[in-house]
Amino acid sequence: MRTLAIANHKGGVGKTAVSHALGVTLSRDHGRRVLLVDTDPQASLSGACGIGDASGRSLAEVLGSTAPGTLTLRDIVRDLGDGLALAPADIALAAAELGLVARMGRENVLGRALRDLGGYDLAIVDCPPSLGLLTVNALACAHGVLIPTQPEIMALRGLALFLDSLAQVRSALNPGLETVGVVATFYASRLLHHRDALATMRDGGLPVLDVTIGRSVRVAESAVNGETVLTYDPRNKRAAELRALGEVIDRWLNDAQR
Repeated sequence: MRTLAIANHKGGVGKTAVSHALGVTLSRDHGRRVLLVDTDPQASLSGACGIGDASGRSLAEVLGSTAPGTLTLRDIVRDLGDGLALAPADIALAAAELGLVARMGRENVLGRALRDLGGYDLAIVDCPPSLGLLTVNALACAHGVLIPTQPEIMALRGLALFLDSLAQVRSALNPGLETVGVVATFYASRLLHHRDALATMRDGGLPVLDVTIGRSVRVAESAVNGETVLTYDPRNKRAAELRALGEVIDRWLNDAQR
């Protein structure tokens, strides 16, 4: 099983919407068996998948706190149909993260849990908007990281800091971690500062993907209804863009199998 972290320590960049949509398109359109892993205590991905309450059977009980967890990933996984499943989050993850600080091997707890779970081609880990231990756990076990970012000049400093953090993770924990790419979200080609920000990132040598994801109220509406825009409004331009991003990840998976 390959693991892809969707990460950026800045919030509001569309990590959850991208994670959910990738899971749907890779499972439905490409026949992949996909596990979504919600590592954010806010449980936004869990809610978007229609899981309103995972108390007592969430990732918190798998990771544990100052002591190892009492459940396995298999104990908490929810089948979403069509080859897609979810390991849900809960607010208890916030306390779990604090307790992990006292654990030996604290950066590898999630990786050990994933290694014990078979039956999937890909785990997509939706990371919280921080560089705490939950995000570090995801990056420490991931084969690749996809970085959503808003295409704004003010966001470039935060992106640079996150890329520096990735370099530290590679050096200390995961030398094989690949940056699959930076994907611009909430992109509007009519806005000069969006075009300028993309050009600046590319001129700076950042691995910016050709795929961009625009803004649409339909994406937010779909999440409220426990769907992605791919199923809620399949003809929406955002749905086409997210399917194109799925093609990028599918090629990445195929390249890894060669």
